[in-house]
Order: sequence, then C-alpha cells, then structure tokens
Amino acid sequence: MSMSPATAIARNLIRCPSVTPKEGGALSALETLLKDAGFRVDRVVFQDDDTPDVENLFASVGSGAPHFVFAGHTDVVPAGSEADWTHGPFEGEVDSGVLYGRGAVDMKGGIASFAAAALEFVDQNGTDFGGTISFLITGDEEGPAINGTVKLLEWADKQGHRFDACIVGEPTNPAALGDAIKVGRRGSLSGIVTVTGVQGHAAYPHLADNPIPGLTNLMAALNDLKLDEGNERFQPSNLEIVTVDVGNTAFNVIPARAEFRFNIRYNDAWTLDSLKAKILETLETVNLGSLKMNIEFKRDASESFLTKDETLIEALSKAVSEETGRTPELSTGGGTSDARFIKNYCPVVEFGLVGQTMHKVDECVAVEDLDRLAAIYHRFLVSYFSK
Repeated sequence: MSMSPATAIARNLIRCPSVTPKEGGALSALETLLKDAGFRVDRVVFQDDDTPDVENLFASVGSGAPHFVFAGHTDVVPAGSEADWTHGPFEGEVDSGVLYGRGAVDMKGGIASFAAAALEFVDQNGTDFGGTISFLITGDEEGPAINGTVKLLEWADKQGHRFDACIVGEPTNPAALGDAIKVGRRGSLSGIVTVTGVQGHAAYPHLADNPIPGLTNLMAALNDLKLDEGNERFQPSNLEIVTVDVGNTAFNVIPARAEFRFNIRYNDAWTLDSLKAKILETLETVNLGSLKMNIEFKRDASESFLTKDETLIEALSKAVSEETGRTPELSTGGGTSDARFIKNYCPVVEFGLVGQTMHKVDECVAVEDLDRLAAIYHRFLVSYFSK
C-alpha cells in the first residue's frame, strides 16, 4: 500500500512502544531517517536522583542564522488494556484513511509531519539554504519532565546553538486542523497542605485534636479565593483542590493528620513568587487554634508566558490559512507543555494535530490531517527562510 511520507514516518514511530521512559526504538528510527537526509544527530542521555534515565535526540541541518527548531516528544502514555483497542496500540494500522495507535496525535503524528516537511525542504533546497533547521526531541514529556527538554536545552546551549524561533508540534486544534495556534500558556503551581493535630479515640475528643475541621476551613478559604478576572490574552486563573487524604480507615479513631492537594493554572497577572505569597496569605487568615499547618509547593511549577514574535506568528498563521482556509485563533488555553521551557531560549508557538483522541483508547489521526500538517510546516519553512 502506497503511503505518504508523513503517514509512513508516523506509522513507523507508532510501532515503537516508547512508553515513558522507554525509548522503544522511536529515537533510533528518527536518527536513521534524519542522518540519511544529511542531518547531524546527537543522542543524549540524562539522569537525576529518583528519576529514570531518559534518552533524547538533537538533530540539525544547515548552518548559521536564522536557526529554527521543531520540538516534540516520542514518549507516550501507557495504552491501558490492549484488548479494549479496535486496532493494536503499537501496530500503526491504517483503516479507511485513519491511522491508529498510541501517539498518533500526541505526538508522533506531529513529529512525522514536521520531519516530512523538513526532509522535503532540504531535498528541494539542499543543506545550504541560508540557516539551520533543528529537531529537539525528548523522551520525557509525558513523565517527570526532568531528564528531557530542560536538560536538552541546556546541553544545546553549551554546544553553542542559539535558537531564533521554535514550533512545538503538540496537538493544539480542538476540532479541526487550523483552529488554533498556541501563542502562550498559563502557568501551573501545585501544592500540598498538611494539618497536624493529636490522634485519639473518637469517644474522647477532649483528649485529641482533630485536624479535619481545620483542613476543611483551609480548603474553603482557597476555594473562595478569586485570583483575577482574566484579560484579553488569558482566561481567569483557577485554583482546584484535586485530592483530600486522611489515611484513616477506622471509625473510632480521630486521625493525627490530614492533607489536601491543589493545582492552580494562572495567567500573567501573577508570577510564581506573587502567587505563592497570595496562597500563604490566604491560608494564614484561617484560625487553626492549636493545630499545625504546613504547605509544600511542588518543584514542577511553571511560569505563564506569551509569545510576541510577530514574524513567527504571522508566518505560521499564513501557512495555516493558505493550506486549510481557516484563520487560526491565537490561543493561550489548555494545560502545560515543553514550550514552558523553550520560551527561556527563543520565541515559541505550538501547532499540531486535532487533539480529541489523545491519551484515549483507539487514539487516531486522519491521514489527510497528517499530510496537510506536513504541508503547513513546509509552507512555513519556505516563508521563514525566504525572509
């Protein structure tokens, strides 16, 4: 069966079971593909305490400025019960114009499309096209995100690479290809609040100090907190309490401790420091009596950001419009991505496939969308390197 380049690459990547943190053969497949086209390829492994080792890939072709980067990840979330899949999650089967498999949209399909676009561009223009195209590919986006993009960016910087712009190929479109370009993201801050009292018998409360009433008052204070109204760039910040845990299975025991966890998605009205200060100020207004409170902010916090590089945004928007007939919304919605790290090195936007099936059973992508996304990326490269 004849396949387009983007579909063939995506199928081959899907057939690599690269569930975080396993490489699964995906980076090896990319390495072979890119080296055959004249790319210089480095495979870099990073380690850290209490985290698995992760393989990453950096590839580049051309020389000098402008230096443009495609970024993405080959790792995928687990498939769950394979018996629930209509087509095997790692078979890469095409059925009625649809490619099925884990990572089809998140985001091996995106990588396949920008690889196909870059290979076509280099085939047409050679390796001396007046700049550099690089691939920044991690195997750690779906995991702790410690041994992936953060360290790969640091490594590339030490190697002397200076990036001018980046597109992350995450699935950004809610319903149809061309709906949205992500030009920024809200930040994320998570925390654990623990209240400690005195354990005792439920029939003798005067001999104990129950932490649960204090915990519920703290939760209420945060739940009632209105952080902001949002603005023309971002939706309002929101705080969500995501779990409550006492660890007590007995009916006749007052527990010694209780905790809840929260996550905040916040806009550019806040910095991490100002937001942490606001949370602490709010919690400290609650009278806990003799109970003790502790708050731990998790280290995976990220700042909000907004990309203002008009050259990058206009070139991509034009390519999307010319290929799809749609005018993409410039969006800052959704969760976090590795763009939160890349923005410290160069202007970055995100544009990829339709995300409706990501992380689901029977994750899939229309072959037509893979080819059209590759065409959008190719139009962008032609425009970007002709300026």
